[in-house]
Amino acid sequence: MAEKLKVIVVGAGGRMGREVVKLVLQDEELELAAAVNRSRAGEDAGRLVGLEPCSVLVTDQLEDALRDSNADVMVDFTTPQYAYEHTSLAISYGVRPVMGTTGFTPEQIQDLDKQCQDKGIGGLIAPNFSIGAILMMKFAAQAAKYMPNLEIIEYHGDQKLDAPSGTAIKTAEMIAENREELRQGNPNEEETIEGARGGYYNGFRIHSVRLPGVFAQQEVIFGDFGQTLKIRHDSYERAGYMPGVKIGVQKVMEYTGMIYGFDHFID
Repeated sequence: MAEKLKVIVVGAGGRMGREVVKLVLQDEELELAAAVNRSRAGEDAGRLVGLEPCSVLVTDQLEDALRDSNADVMVDFTTPQYAYEHTSLAISYGVRPVMGTTGFTPEQIQDLDKQCQDKGIGGLIAPNFSIGAILMMKFAAQAAKYMPNLEIIEYHGDQKLDAPSGTAIKTAEMIAENREELRQGNPNEEETIEGARGGYYNGFRIHSVRLPGVFAQQEVIFGDFGQTLKIRHDSYERAGYMPGVKIGVQKVMEYTGMIYGFDHFID
């Protein structure tokens, strides 16, 4: 039997982090090397997520976990303000980062790629781990070749910190690769309420909806003479991201450099 991959989960007490801890504890190919959370230190990670005790106690010291656990991979679902710091720290210890946290700038991604290359390890920054969402992005990028007039609408709960979402930004970037910049709408249009037309990206608009009761949805709407096309993905629970997280944990072992986007792992 192949040796298990040892995984550190950062943000283990968060909503996504708890799902990742469950995944690792219940998967025969993975082993929980450490669980890190700024609160809940000292709790058994198994009990934290409603499972049997696992003898891994939650720590609030990420650097100690990276230094002492002999981990292969770090999975991080925390907040944008810590994303770069955590990723860089993991790389410095030779632990491959798999980042579900968003908020990286292009310059930071480029810098982290160099850090990975210098260390000879792989890393992954994935705005979305849902296989369905990745397919939505790929289909939208393909459709943009033939229907270049489009807008993106993304929906999340009202506690999400960043807007637009990382998924929307990644979708826009993929679309822009297949579409020349085309400024849409009436050239003389005027917003009577600031922001009514959404954020501008490469000639099209991105709209961010933030409401309680909403989980995560995104649609890309294409318009042409006499027709529209809508490509939409809906997520209903966090467990739906876990198959993608496992693929990311396994695939990142095969790469050198920082990979931006889970789409690179889906042929």
